[in-house]
Amino acid sequence: MTRICFIGAGSTVFMRNIVTDIMLDETFKSCHIALHDIDAERLKVSEAVARKIAASTDCQPTIVSTLDRREALIGADFVIVMIQVGGYRPSTVIDFDIPRKFGLRQTIADTLGIGGIMRGLRTVPVLGDIAGDMAECCPDAIMLQYVNPMAINCMALARMMPEITVIGLCHSVQGTALELARDLGEDPSAIRYHCAGINHVAFYDRFEKQHADGTREDLYPRLHALAAARSYASNEHGCANHVRYEMLQRLGYFLTESSEHFAEYVPWFIKRDRPDLIEKFEIPLDAYPARCEALAADWEAQKRALLSDEKLVCERSQEYAARIIHAVVTGEETVINANLPNAGCIANLPSDACVEVPCLVDHNGISPIQVGRIPPHLAALMQTQINVQTLVVEALVTGKREHVYHAAMLDPHTGAELSLDEIWQLVDALIEAHGDWLPPLA
Repeated sequence: MTRICFIGAGSTVFMRNIVTDIMLDETFKSCHIALHDIDAERLKVSEAVARKIAASTDCQPTIVSTLDRREALIGADFVIVMIQVGGYRPSTVIDFDIPRKFGLRQTIADTLGIGGIMRGLRTVPVLGDIAGDMAECCPDAIMLQYVNPMAINCMALARMMPEITVIGLCHSVQGTALELARDLGEDPSAIRYHCAGINHVAFYDRFEKQHADGTREDLYPRLHALAAARSYASNEHGCANHVRYEMLQRLGYFLTESSEHFAEYVPWFIKRDRPDLIEKFEIPLDAYPARCEALAADWEAQKRALLSDEKLVCERSQEYAARIIHAVVTGEETVINANLPNAGCIANLPSDACVEVPCLVDHNGISPIQVGRIPPHLAALMQTQINVQTLVVEALVTGKREHVYHAAMLDPHTGAELSLDEIWQLVDALIEAHGDWLPPLA
């Protein structure tokens, strides 16, 4: 019986998507699912939803829920992690409110920038504890890590707990491919691509349509035409896609992460003295807090709907987790994009960087496919992000506060907006405000 453990199962909607994918696979009709969270009420709701999914898909899994993490991990084959350390309140609010007082604006603040740095500092120690429990309770299990900041988390775990197999998963690669198919008016099933880079800053070096006769059409000329005409749709959150299409015109390749995310990774779009840029590119400042507030307001209605007597409509999601579990258990090969140590996979990025590359999944686990060299200007852009990620990991491993200052100094957006004195004062203010949510930093 395949044993799958969910850490952070109180993220009910996300848990629902992955459990549904698993239950729709005939291989796992009678698997063992262990749900863990630190919030007893959310965990109770998630357990009820998981049982409803099983009933709606005519499955007979063993479903257990527990507030004891080690109990949930015992004997697991796969550990799916989807936590948010510090939650929206207080931590995310702090990550937005204090930088705003210094004149530093953000959109999502969960991957890079000062918000991504702080989220990494408070998240990695908890992931390390989970990995430590895995080493004792299920040492051969694969951790499927969905938590941001993805690259910082995975890079740190590879350095701190190399004995645990950790794969970082995101939906930006396959999600963007669906968005581009929609913009082009194409059937997503006909789209073929190759994509590599780092999480949220990966690029498609091939984006094609496979015709019925087997020939392939390069879709980049049509994407460039859409960019020139500004003829494309907003994303699922209603945010304009101008930043990514602008980057296509400037770099020649299409980016995997959303426009509102990427705008805060670079120094070119969010500037406190350039409201014209915010207006031109329709950048949604403070987008993530607005979404969190909307989700919180809607939670009770969502909960009632999920727990009603009405049968759930169960459809496959875009997430990779169930595909990976199926391939490892059955040996039926699949190719996905995952985050893991570079180790030479992308030749012109550091070997210890966390890269997001195509991987073959089968009985042998997850094996990265060698990419070789990527275009030098794309590698240079990624290196600006890797610099920050590396310094945050260094701060976590050594406990030295100075590396947090250095990470913030080298962050492209932060460095473009603030002076050195302001950056150090901002870091001090954030560390003080987060208090015990952060590890000790000497």
